[in-house]
Amino acid sequence: MQRIDVNVVNPFLRGVIDVLGTMARVQARPGKPFLKENAAARGSITGLIALSGPRPGTIAVTFAERAALEITSRLLNEEISSINDDVCDAVGELTNMISGQARQGLAQAGSSYKAGIPKIIHGPNHSVPHCDPDSPVLGLVFTTMFGEITVEVCFGEREETCISNPSA
Repeated sequence: MQRIDVNVVNPFLRGVIDVLGTMARVQARPGKPFLKENAAARGSITGLIALSGPRPGTIAVTFAERAALEITSRLLNEEISSINDDVCDAVGELTNMISGQARQGLAQAGSSYKAGIPKIIHGPNHSVPHCDPDSPVLGLVFTTMFGEITVEVCFGEREETCISNPSA
């Protein structure tokens, strides 16, 4: 079994806790990191961002439906009852902010990354297409008062397999 590098985990862990706490006033409690065994999403809606840097990669943030709805409601200060464009926009922006904080942490550890534009995937039984299907995917589940949020991180070896051209 491969070891999970805390230098990779910690920036993403901190990013989720800080972004959700600051932007949505939601406490996120992290579980134990694990290696994913398949591409199945662990929720209803996912924000996915390609990363370019020393090793190309992807970060995915998947929200349980209730978590996505309640967090979006808090962000917009209005009741949201179904996944709509506002929820998709909120998930994309939160994924972008989490990615940004994590990339800052990775840069402090000596690995500089740029990020692409968030892609949103939603629906029952959707899958999360990471940068390199042959590389391990690190998973980290966070528990909130509204349900689970799962962060997945994959760093591959092949630049050409990434999903979009990073821009910032």
